[in-house]
Amino acid sequence: MASVARVTTLSVSSDTSFDDAIKAGIDRANKTLRGVSGAWVKEQKVEVSAGNVVSWRVVLEVTFVLDD
Repeated sequence: MASVARVTTLSVSSDTSFDDAIKAGIDRANKTLRGVSGAWVKEQKVEVSAGNVVSWRVVLEVTFVLDD
C-alpha cells in the first residue's frame, strides 16, 4: 500500500536563533498535525535594529503523512 503525504508552510520567528525558530516550528506542527515526517528550511531571515540582530525567522515546509 502506498502512503500519501502533504506539505504545509510555516513561518516562525525566535528572539534567540535559527535553531530555536526551527525547533519551535516543528514543536508547533506536532501539536496540530499527525504524522510529521520531515521539514525543509525554505528561507532564513534576520531582523536588525541598531546594528544588532534582534529576531531570527525561518520559513519551513513541513511534510506529514495523511491517515488512511
